[in-house]
Amino acid sequence: MSNNRGRGLQANVLGTFDTVVMAVAGSAPAYSLAATTAVLVSAVGLASPAALLYCAIPMLGIALAFSYLSRIDVNAGASYSWVGRTLHPFLGFVSGWALVISATIFMVAGSLPAGSMTLALFDQDLADNTALSTLVGAGWFLVMLFVVLGGARLTVRAQLVMSGVELAILALFAVLALFHSGSARAFDWSWLGFGHFDGVTGFASGALIAAFYYWGWDVTSNLSEETRNSRRTTGLAGLIGVGIVFLLFEVFTIAVSVILSSTQIQQNEANVLAVLGEEIWPGWGGKLLIVAVMLSTIATLETTLIQVTRSLFAMGRDRTMPSALGKVHRRWNTPWVAIAVVGVVALAMFIASNALGSVGDILSDAISAIGLQIAVYYGLTGLAVVVAYRRMLLKSVGNFVLGGLWPLFGALFMFWIFVESLSELSTSAIAIGIGGLAAGLIPMFWYWRQGSDYYRPDKLDASRTVQADYVPDGAGGPNSLVHEGLPTDF
Repeated sequence: MSNNRGRGLQANVLGTFDTVVMAVAGSAPAYSLAATTAVLVSAVGLASPAALLYCAIPMLGIALAFSYLSRIDVNAGASYSWVGRTLHPFLGFVSGWALVISATIFMVAGSLPAGSMTLALFDQDLADNTALSTLVGAGWFLVMLFVVLGGARLTVRAQLVMSGVELAILALFAVLALFHSGSARAFDWSWLGFGHFDGVTGFASGALIAAFYYWGWDVTSNLSEETRNSRRTTGLAGLIGVGIVFLLFEVFTIAVSVILSSTQIQQNEANVLAVLGEEIWPGWGGKLLIVAVMLSTIATLETTLIQVTRSLFAMGRDRTMPSALGKVHRRWNTPWVAIAVVGVVALAMFIASNALGSVGDILSDAISAIGLQIAVYYGLTGLAVVVAYRRMLLKSVGNFVLGGLWPLFGALFMFWIFVESLSELSTSAIAIGIGGLAAGLIPMFWYWRQGSDYYRPDKLDASRTVQADYVPDGAGGPNSLVHEGLPTDF
């Protein structure tokens, strides 16, 4: 099997530091703050810091689930493989499909701001021109597409530059905000309590928005086949990534609540960070934070492309989607067919969204729809770890809490958000969210009927750890050794 390794993804390219950077970039701190702060504040007001805090707790449970599962099954499909080998192959396919659909929608939702932020650096009026923003955004998307096509090493180098500058700017403004004297209101510790929520529904709507600030750190698991010592590294990096973005989200959300008035926040919905920057450092602050948001948006386009193409690659390799998607470029070791397909589909969606007129409405619906799909695959992964580790949970308190109770709480929280938010969302957001998931039933049943090996899985059980190894093109016959045992510690 090792002779064919060259036809798989490029192994051992990413180290621990690279992987942590990818996790932080995946959550896109500056983009999330710019795009979502006004939405969060209008939903829950001064309870915004609390919403982020109480959502971080179940999100860490999901990060623990990814960490424990990546120790026993290294697979570019991540939750697609894990859920399929613990709960049921149909649910595994739905997990993978939910990621593919949400990431594809996000690439449209993310490219438009990348275009408008780039134009805003030169002229704010240009930034309001939808057609021009779409064109520039599509340009950035194509640049990232070629970077991802060029291999994991090139991808990481580009990411280190973009995220490095973004995080340096955010850290600078976090410090400046602490010493800023003028304030609209004084900070109060009650903002981190439950007192400011408008009942359970108020909490749920805040949690739904807060949960999707965090989305994206799990790109580390989709890169597991390309990471050194990935059984340890990918899960650890995901946990560190969630911790870093949590601190950034809290500092900036509190700064917005302290420094800006409610009117300023409402009037500058899409541009809250630039207004905050202007208040903290008149003249330069706004421009610098626009640069941070632009880099963050472009960086997260790159990590989202990695997530969707690696998931499609794993599905093509397992023949649960067209097997061409599992083809790897001989020189760059990247799933070039999957990258090309995603590029064509996303560009077609750019053009369609532009033709439909009101892009703002489409984007807000799309982001809510993404929320529903993320809740599905995060929730299923939280359940999967409990099943995979069921025989080991009672061996120690650590096993029980970190490998069972906390991920289970995270999973139940995700499903609760999903159900609770259905009554709050617009019809079109539900149509995109649920309709997108339902569309996956067609390839699922088709390839199940074709007899893909994925639908006869070797069950994942931490007590007798088996690792799904890479199956090269044409080598996955009925008698092939698809799985080989590999001991690991809990």
